[in-house]
Amino acid sequence: MRLGLSGAFLPDDMADLSPEMLRRVRALGYSGIFARFRRNDPHTTSREAATAVRSLLADEGVHLFQVTGYWQNLITPDEGLRQQGVTTLRAALRLAGWLGARGVDTGPGSMSPDGPWFPHPYNWTAQARQQLVRSLREAAPAARDAGVYLSVEGHQLVTLESALVTAEVLSEVDSEWVRSDYDSANWVTRETVYNTTQALRDDFRILGQRIVSCHAKDIWLENRLALHLQDGCPGKGVMDFRTLFSLAESLSPDLPVIVEGAATEEVEEVSRLFHAIAAEAGIVIRDSSQPMKVAP
Repeated sequence: MRLGLSGAFLPDDMADLSPEMLRRVRALGYSGIFARFRRNDPHTTSREAATAVRSLLADEGVHLFQVTGYWQNLITPDEGLRQQGVTTLRAALRLAGWLGARGVDTGPGSMSPDGPWFPHPYNWTAQARQQLVRSLREAAPAARDAGVYLSVEGHQLVTLESALVTAEVLSEVDSEWVRSDYDSANWVTRETVYNTTQALRDDFRILGQRIVSCHAKDIWLENRLALHLQDGCPGKGVMDFRTLFSLAESLSPDLPVIVEGAATEEVEEVSRLFHAIAAEAGIVIRDSSQPMKVAP
């Protein structure tokens, strides 16, 4: 498997990415990154700026596993707004191609006014699902043209509420370029939080080769009088990362497993933990000197 890093000290502006940061990534035991680059508008960022970042990554031997899809709303019943979302996603895919990224990570969006990952009753309707399928079908050619996976991430609070719903949506979209970005924590429930081993196995059985990348994030049930599942830094909760790594490796030794939820001061410890778990499982964590297949 490939081990990647997100968040932490990585910048929001691609202009701030430096050789020192990328050398730090490699020194910490990671071979690639998920860089969100929130400040770089996909409609206006130039190809020249993106190409300069691509060259920097190549010079320092760091893969760009993912960049962001900018969290546009792909499910809205307002057709004008939905089309705007698809246009933004297409621009994000084009920019990702210029950057040399393997994939774009995006959620389906939400009708909540508070953010793209927050709950709203419309999110789980048949209409929302139909809109999502339309949006992904319309964006798929841009993914193909850019040579970049359009990897969609699910969560219980949005339209892609489970592995089963995600598999059904992806089957309807029917594109080898539109796949699943699997987050280890996002579908864990009260019923599965104390048996994440089986939860992971069930999700991977349902999604199979539709999974093209993983976010490695921990989860735990907090002592509150209303149900609260908290996600966060690997090593703080109950996630069975050994099973996650074994399942990811069984799909492809090139599959990126990307650390999420770790602060800058935690990423070294997480790297040690993940390298130890992989070694115990007999899994080789590939370094950036080994060529990686980028797309279908």
